[in-house]
Amino acid sequence: MAATSTTHLFQTRMFFPPTTIAPLTSPFSTFLGPHQRLLSKGCRRIGQRRRCRHSMFVNAKLLLKDGTLSVNGKDALKGVPENVVVTPFTGSSAFIGATCADASSRLVFKLGVIQDVRLLCLYRFKIWWMIPRVGNSGRDIPIETQMLLMEAREGNSQSSKEHNSYFIFLPVLDGEFRSSLQGNSSNELELCVESASQLYLYHSLSEGGTPAKFLIIDDGWQDTVNEFQKDGEPFIEGSQFGGRLISIKENSKFRAVGDVTESGAPVSLKDFVSEIKSSFGLKYVYVWHALLGYWGGLDPNASGTKKYDPKLRYPVQSPGNLANTRDLSIDAMEKYGIGVMDPAKISEFYDDLHSYLVSQNIDGVKVDVQNILETISSGLGGRVLLTRRFQQELEKSISTNFQDNSIICCMAHNTDSTYHSKQSAITRASDDYYPKNPTTQSLHIAAIAFNSIFFGEIVVPDWDMFYSLHDAAEFHAVARAVGGCGVYVSDKPGQHDFNVLKKLVLPDGSVLRARYPGRPSRDCLFIDPVMDKKSLLKIWNLNKCGGVVGIFNCQGTGSWPGLESNAEEDITFELSGKVSPSDIEYFEEVSTGPWTQDCAVFRFNTGSLTRLSKEESFDITLKVLQCEVFTVSPIMVYNQTIQFAPIGLTNMYNSGGAVEAVDSSDSSGSKIHITGRGGGDFGAYSNLKPKSCYVNSEDLEFQFREEDNFFGVTIRAKTSSWEITICY
Repeated sequence: MAATSTTHLFQTRMFFPPTTIAPLTSPFSTFLGPHQRLLSKGCRRIGQRRRCRHSMFVNAKLLLKDGTLSVNGKDALKGVPENVVVTPFTGSSAFIGATCADASSRLVFKLGVIQDVRLLCLYRFKIWWMIPRVGNSGRDIPIETQMLLMEAREGNSQSSKEHNSYFIFLPVLDGEFRSSLQGNSSNELELCVESASQLYLYHSLSEGGTPAKFLIIDDGWQDTVNEFQKDGEPFIEGSQFGGRLISIKENSKFRAVGDVTESGAPVSLKDFVSEIKSSFGLKYVYVWHALLGYWGGLDPNASGTKKYDPKLRYPVQSPGNLANTRDLSIDAMEKYGIGVMDPAKISEFYDDLHSYLVSQNIDGVKVDVQNILETISSGLGGRVLLTRRFQQELEKSISTNFQDNSIICCMAHNTDSTYHSKQSAITRASDDYYPKNPTTQSLHIAAIAFNSIFFGEIVVPDWDMFYSLHDAAEFHAVARAVGGCGVYVSDKPGQHDFNVLKKLVLPDGSVLRARYPGRPSRDCLFIDPVMDKKSLLKIWNLNKCGGVVGIFNCQGTGSWPGLESNAEEDITFELSGKVSPSDIEYFEEVSTGPWTQDCAVFRFNTGSLTRLSKEESFDITLKVLQCEVFTVSPIMVYNQTIQFAPIGLTNMYNSGGAVEAVDSSDSSGSKIHITGRGGGDFGAYSNLKPKSCYVNSEDLEFQFREEDNFFGVTIRAKTSSWEITICY
């Protein structure tokens, strides 16, 4: 059998497209559909590609000559072997393939040499999760890399981002084959291709003024059995992953058994959900379940699961996974096996489960352990085709049974799952939040920010839960504020820090969510903010009328897996860096009209306001696990004399998220109208002192600081929406 495989290369000057993060509307989400086979046993067929609403591409000239692959005269790969084939696909992208005559379910091709360039890799360090790795040559590219970003510069430019170009390599799916990237000791970029058919708390939150509106009932509600855990016997670490589902219904903690309920147990899951919704004002209640029902799948002998014809299978991991960090859960599943339903019964299982949950007043599901399919696909068509089948049936069931696109995907960081998620809108973007492990707090933030470069073009990255009463609580809270994500806490009832929560959550339970996934600023793309002992991490985002930048000192508390150091770390050092309005990409989206080219920059922790040009910068110094957040608003001109920029609610981390619109619509041009939501302290930059201020038509006193032109007015705490009129 002749086998040929493909990786996708993008070249562009603009890094982040202005996507609204809706699934399948941005460049990175236009991957191959089921009828777009690139290769089939040595044959090449290219189908039509979905048209993008947004594009980050520019026309580029791609050339493979004398063993060098270049784009617009900048070398991407040198020493390209003769069996590598480059096929231009658009004016700025191409497919890179390699041919061979060997028949195998796992092939590794050399694509060419990478040296002396800055690069960023997103790779799977565990079977479930990705983290970033930066480097300068091919040897720095880890096994299981699923996105490779390389920087190329014009001429001798060392700093100007206007002259930087970027190459993005995305390993794609191709029929029954899945690919990933890796480097070798000779600095060669390699393409690994596999078919895998081989064997290898809510009452207390409301009282504190931050009511929850969304609840996930995590692992523990389902009807399961675990033959590896016996009463009276010592607990065996990992045995918890041997449990299997025996019915699609809830266990006895959530329902009556016969005519008798256990102590405090509700009559049914529906009774429990209805009660907590009415008691605490919850809008949505989700439940957790694994892709195969439970960690150990379905019990082959249980009356409630026999209809799905489950068979016991023992996972076998690929060489790529085995080369990185081992994980207790998959090691346990290899030992205990998984009850895998008949693929012909997938649709029936999901429809039975989800229709039952809907009948119990459940609004959606968090589907976990998704990458498990790659380990149990032998004899079932291989990992790619099996994943496609499960994803299609899962999303079909979600669409059929729930009112909205009500699914959160988790433990799904392989491209098999990601590229087949055509409707699922939210994916957990990191390993778990570990509150008891101080070495993982900064890693969690950095990993999600970098992973969002990839995931943010396909889904809405989920930043996971955190504790509000914790040494690193504000560190996590600020990251969620600039992350453009939902906000979850897993606090125990009564154990909250409302000083943190009230800066994230409005009194009505809503959050000031930024528009896009939070991602590293351009000057952070190729640095290691966790281990290089010199770099701060900056995460940028946009709101409707301005931008926001979060700055974090992630150094000195932990090490990336695989790069652990035994040397004692000095965790007391401070680091300094520069912050600029230009750290925010696509600022032109919020600065249309008569802009002065200056910005009002509000520093949250000090309450200071500074006027800067867009390209100016200033210094900031942070201790380990300290952070700061800056709201950046363009200063616009009204009536030729008024220069004004809204900051938003200055008591909230993402102040500008409260502002919906600004205009000056009256004929005199002496009034400015700002609409927004949420109670608190509203702030703005104004070059002139106003004469009066009205909030929802009520004349209110305001403050004005002439030293920095800060305008402030207090909006009543329980105000859900407002219109501020400032008169000059």
